[in-house]
This record gives sequence, structure tokens and C-alpha cells, in this order.
Amino acid sequence: MEKEEYRDQVEGRNAVLELIESGKDINKIYVEKGEKQGSINKIIAKANERKILITEVDKQKFRQMVQTPNAQGIIAIVPPFDYCEVYDIIALAKQRKEDAFIVILDGIEDPHNLGSIIRTAETAGVHGIIIPKRRAASVNSTVAKVSAGAVEHMKIARVNNIVETINTLKKEGIWICGTDMDGEEYYYKQDLTGPLAIVIGSEGNGMSRLAKENCDFLTKIPMQGKITSLNASVSAGIVIYESRVQRMKK
Repeated sequence: MEKEEYRDQVEGRNAVLELIESGKDINKIYVEKGEKQGSINKIIAKANERKILITEVDKQKFRQMVQTPNAQGIIAIVPPFDYCEVYDIIALAKQRKEDAFIVILDGIEDPHNLGSIIRTAETAGVHGIIIPKRRAASVNSTVAKVSAGAVEHMKIARVNNIVETINTLKKEGIWICGTDMDGEEYYYKQDLTGPLAIVIGSEGNGMSRLAKENCDFLTKIPMQGKITSLNASVSAGIVIYESRVQRMKK
């Protein structure tokens, strides 16, 4: 397991509650003084069950500690994020006796997009997400917050080379579907069942040329308005859920 670049805190009530319930390590929880309403009480009770240290801090100190605009009166201090290996994702699919269902993010730079994609992927039953080590967002507290805690339930691998990883997956019998406006067919007309990895390109430039060339097939989303591209997390959600629906019907 590789541990690096995870800013050391998770903020927001849903994200912290998911973190506690996931059973993962938490060093300490900070609660803003006066924040004892609603779900905070449930979070404190769950933290006490796990014997996690809880410290109350005044509003001024809490404001100095926060890293996101909506911490909702609670911060969890955590160890670095545990990235997995690509083979751990494949092993999870085998363990569940399911066809591998993987998402590859080729250069997503906005942590909000990364967090949103992780949330969508987790709800759709994706076995794991693969991201590059360079020129891309990594898992940090913003990602954890936007994912609404889904990051605690999702296997995420960071790799040196996306194209090499694509070819590794191919050797494992996994088909590679790229999302691109040059796609041969609309996403809802493609067979997105079976062992599959869906590649989502970066916000500005889409997939890299080499990643595109190494996909088994490309698929596209119909566009009718004056804006000719979708937000990366929206594109990911559309194609991921089409694959989920097809898998359910099969």
C-alpha cells in the first residue's frame, strides 16, 4: 500500500460519519464548541464507541483549522490515504464473482470532480478507480468531503503510466472503453457489460492521444446545445450508470 499526499483531515458531518463507520483509522476528532445539534450527537456517540479521542475547540481556533468552506463543525484527523494496487481491484471483482468494473481517470485535475466521480462509482458498484501519479488530483480532504465518504469504500490505485496500465488490464481480459467525441457509437448503443474499464479524460483536453489509441473502442455522449462538452464528472456518471443498468438487465 502506498501512503502519500492525503491532507490529514476529513471535514463535514456525512464524510466524518462515513469515515467512522468504515472502521478506518482516525487519530482524533475536533468538534467546534456549541456544535451539539442534530447529527453531531450521533457522530460523537459513534466515535465514543470506537474510543476515538474527541476534542472541543473554540470557534476561532476551528476556523483556523478548516481546509474546506463547509466543515459543519467537525474535523477528523486521519493517517495518509491507502492507495491500492491495480491487482487489488481485479482481485476484489474475482472475490465478488463479478465481471471487473473499473474506472480510469486520465488526468482529472479538479478535486471536486474526482470526489464526485468516486461517489458515483461507489454507488454504481465499480470495483476500483485508477488515477495517474502526475498531473492529476490525488485523494485529499476536499475529495473526501465531495465524495460524501465514498472514498472510504472505494479502492483507488495510483499508477506511473496510464497506457501501461490499460495494457495490463487488457492482458487480464478486461475491455477498455474510452469516452470521446470521436467515439464510433453513442454510449447507450454500446455493449458496456462484461469485464470493462471506462476511461474518462481530463477536464480540458480529454483523453491523451496514447490512451485513446490503446482503447478497444470509443463511445460518445450526444450533444445538442451550444456548449459542446460536459463536466468530466457528469460524463463519467452518464457512462458509468449506463454500464450499471446494462449489467442489471443481463
